[in-house]
Amino acid sequence: MEFLCYHRDRPGSMPLRHELTETHWSYMDGYAAELIARGPTLTDDGETATGSVHILDLPDPAAARAFAFDEPNYQAGVYRDVLLRRWSNALGRTMWDFPGGPTEDNCYLVIGFGAGEPVDLEPRHDDLIAYGPLLSDDGTAWLGTAALVRAADAQTARTILTADRYADVEVHNWTFGGRR
Repeated sequence: MEFLCYHRDRPGSMPLRHELTETHWSYMDGYAAELIARGPTLTDDGETATGSVHILDLPDPAAARAFAFDEPNYQAGVYRDVLLRRWSNALGRTMWDFPGGPTEDNCYLVIGFGAGEPVDLEPRHDDLIAYGPLLSDDGTAWLGTAALVRAADAQTARTILTADRYADVEVHNWTFGGRR
């Protein structure tokens, strides 16, 4: 089962985040085989982290909750909240398999929170790094769509989702994460 976990930073937590960098990465190293994508979301200037995205393949929702809430930054209070949802890998690959490779180009996390009938179930964009529907824990209800995408700007990134079919859409600056 695949899951999207988005930890959002608590305001003013950057010093603690920096202090825990190696602890966080060591924790993620323990999930290297399960990771589909990872990386921080950033302020518009790209200088300050605003959150941390992890997309993983784990055995069940309990394992996903353990991953999210045992994470060292979460335990230390870096994060203010966690979005954890089942997700389905519509591209069937990891971010490391993205044909464009790790890039410093403009990349974004786009999350559309669904309402009503499912939409955007098929990927239709060449610059998708990761893409798939957000689902209920049992996988039966469509709750939205989440994607990592390379785009010219945030507005262009937003266009990967069908206009007016989501209750809310968030677009965050994102970059490839992990050890380099």
